[in-house]
Amino acid sequence: MAKKSDTPNADKVTADDLPYRPCVGIALFNADGLVWMGNRFGFEGAWQLPQGGIDDGETPIEAAMRELKEEIGTDKAEIISETPNWLTYDLPEHLIGKAFKGKYRGQKQKWFAMRFTGKDKHINIDVPDPEFDSWRWNDLATLPDLIVPFKRPVYLQIAAEFHDIPQRIREKGQA
Repeated sequence: MAKKSDTPNADKVTADDLPYRPCVGIALFNADGLVWMGNRFGFEGAWQLPQGGIDDGETPIEAAMRELKEEIGTDKAEIISETPNWLTYDLPEHLIGKAFKGKYRGQKQKWFAMRFTGKDKHINIDVPDPEFDSWRWNDLATLPDLIVPFKRPVYLQIAAEFHDIPQRIREKGQA
């Protein structure tokens, strides 16, 4: 009988061995109904919305507001809506056991739509641990086409879930 260590790839971590990382994501909409997106620091063309882990003892709402401040330097936002369910994505196979310090298979995310109450000058991506090297306002419907492929299914769900928010903001000046 072969020992575990004698079997090829026996010690390889698989996605089934790991949980999802609890996380939040923020779709921040400006007065024109456009959503904020940032390019991941050091990865040209790796656009995404602000997101991050939920700390112990923190609610998803608290985490969302903290992540917004940590990643894009602003807290000038109010929550409009949230996804009723947690959305999940799996890391690509080559990142399993490596990304997220090897602890997670991917993320389960509670997403929030927020209305930006500030001005562009209130956004500052030059923060102590930068996530983004550039940013822009973008149409929500085109967002899934700009995201790394393994996150695209979640971004399609976000676009569907929050599809009416841009129009509501433009028509009423609020959501």
